[in-house]
Amino acid sequence: MPDIILHHFDSSPFAEKIRLALGMKGLAWASVQIPLIMPKPDLTALTGGYRKTPVMQIGADIYCDTQCIARELERRHPDPSLFPAGSEGLALALSAWGDKAFFTPGAELSMGTNAEIPEAVLADRKAFFNNIDFDTLAANLPHLYSQLRSHAALVDQQLGDGRGYLLGADPGWVDVLAYFPVWMVRAHVADIDALLSSFKALADWEARIAAIGHGEHTDLTAEEALAIARDTVSRCEVRIDPDDPLRLEAGCPVAVSPDDYGIVAVTGELVQLTTDDIAVRRDDPRVGEVVVHFPRIGYRVERA
Repeated sequence: MPDIILHHFDSSPFAEKIRLALGMKGLAWASVQIPLIMPKPDLTALTGGYRKTPVMQIGADIYCDTQCIARELERRHPDPSLFPAGSEGLALALSAWGDKAFFTPGAELSMGTNAEIPEAVLADRKAFFNNIDFDTLAANLPHLYSQLRSHAALVDQQLGDGRGYLLGADPGWVDVLAYFPVWMVRAHVADIDALLSSFKALADWEARIAAIGHGEHTDLTAEEALAIARDTVSRCEVRIDPDDPLRLEAGCPVAVSPDDYGIVAVTGELVQLTTDDIAVRRDDPRVGEVVVHFPRIGYRVERA
C-alpha cells in the first residue's frame, strides 16, 4: 500500500494540482474519493473540520492546502523536483496568482455560465465561496471572460519563445499553478475553446502537461484510510519559531482557519509554527491522535 493517500474527487481543480504533482514525481498513491458537497464526515474526522479539497494523508499526518502538500511531497521525494532551477520561492509566491487571480474568474465563469448545476451543489458552493457575489455573476460575465483571457495570455506569452514549460525545459509547480484554472474552464465553460483559440503555445503546453499523467494510484476506502491514521503515530516534531510575531508556545490551544473562503477553524495543540508551516495535534474518536498541517501563508492562527 502506498504511503501517500489523497482524499479528493475527480472534478476538483485543486485536486488536479496534486494529481499532476504526483505524476511529475512518478509517485504511487492511494485514492480516497470524497463527496462533492458537505457533509464530509470521514474527511473532517481526519482534519477537524477543514473542508477544502484535496487533503493528503501520510499515516497520522494530515496535510491541508496544496501549498502544504507540494512542500511535503518535495521534502519526502525531492527528485525530480517540483521546483527546477531553484525556483521554490518564486513558485510558491505565484500560488497567490494561480489560486486566486487566475482561478477566481474561472470559478465564477464555471458557476455563472452553467445553468445545469444541481441546486444542492449550488447551495453548497454559495456557502463555501463566501467571497463571491452570486447575485451579480450574470452581469459580470464579460468582465470575467476578459480577466481569464488576460491571465491565459500571460501563460501563452511566457511560452512564446518555444520553451517546453514555463520556467524552461522541465515542468514544475509553476506549470501546475497555471494549468489547473485552464483545465477547470475547459471542462465547465462551454465557449472557452473559442475564447482561447488564438493561444497556440498555450494549447500545445496544455497537451504536454496532460501527458505527464497522475502517477500510479490504487483505490482505498475512507474507512481503510481512517484505520491507517488510527494505527499510526505522527512523526511531526515540535518546531516553534522564537521570532514569530504571535508569540505562541508549543502545546497551547489554537484555532487555524483559511483567510479567504471555506472558513472553518481547526482547533488543537500547537506543534509547529514557522514561516512555512503550521501544525496542530488533535484527537478524534474515529482516528485517535493525528497532526494536521497547514501552510503559514493564507492561514490565520489564534489562541483557542
